[in-house]
Amino acid sequence: MSDRIALTAEIRTDKGRGASRRLRRDADLVPVVMYGAGQDAVSLSITHKDLHRACESEAFFSQIIDIKTGSDVTPAIIRDLQRHPAKDRILHADFYRVSMDQEITVEIPLHFMNEEHCVGVRQHGGQIAHNLSSVEISCLPGDLPEYIEVDVESLDIGDNIHLSQLVVPQGVTLVALAAEEPQDDIVVSVHEQRAEVEEEEEAAAAEAEGSEEGGESEASDDEAEESSED
Repeated sequence: MSDRIALTAEIRTDKGRGASRRLRRDADLVPVVMYGAGQDAVSLSITHKDLHRACESEAFFSQIIDIKTGSDVTPAIIRDLQRHPAKDRILHADFYRVSMDQEITVEIPLHFMNEEHCVGVRQHGGQIAHNLSSVEISCLPGDLPEYIEVDVESLDIGDNIHLSQLVVPQGVTLVALAAEEPQDDIVVSVHEQRAEVEEEEEAAAAEAEGSEEGGESEASDDEAEESSED
C-alpha cells in the first residue's frame, strides 16, 4: 500500500456562510468539518490547491487520509465533497475520523485486469461491459485495500463475474453480500458487439418477413384456384 495522503488543516473559529465565503474569496481556503469516533465535530480550513491536488488521486476517495492540525495527526476518510456547479472549485468537505479498532464502510474502486487478453474479446470479437466500477466494503482501517482486482482474461462471450466471485483480502466484507437480503450483482460481463447483434436481429426479421410474404402468396394462389373452380 502506498503512503497515506496527508493534508494540513487549520482550526477555524469564525463560522457561518459569510465566514465560509470570506475564507474562499480572501484566503483561497476550503471550509472543512471533521467528525466521528465519538468526538465533537471540529471546524477546519484547508488550502484549496492542496485539497484540489489530493482529489486528483483515486486513493483520496477510498483510503485513510492524515489530517494534520498543529502537532496532531488524525486519520480520517472523506465523507462528502461539495464542488462549484460551474467552476473547478471545491466549496466544502466533510471528513470522518477513524479508529483503528473500529470497522469502517468505504466505497473502493475496482481495477479490471487483462482486458486486452480477454478470450471473448481477443478470439471472438466481443465487448466488455463494466456493470460496476466500485464496491462498498466493510473492514478495519488497517485492512483497507486500495482497490479490488477483477481478472477478466478467461471470460468468453456470455460469461460474467458476480460480486460473490470477487477475491477480497482477509478481513474485508462486501456490504451487498452481507446485507439481510444479499444482492449478488453482476460486476462485469462479455457480450457480442452491438453492431453484430443488430445485424443478426435484422437478418432474422427479414427472414421472418420473407416467410410471412411467402405464406400470403401461397394463400392468394389457393384463393385463385378456388375462384376458378367456382
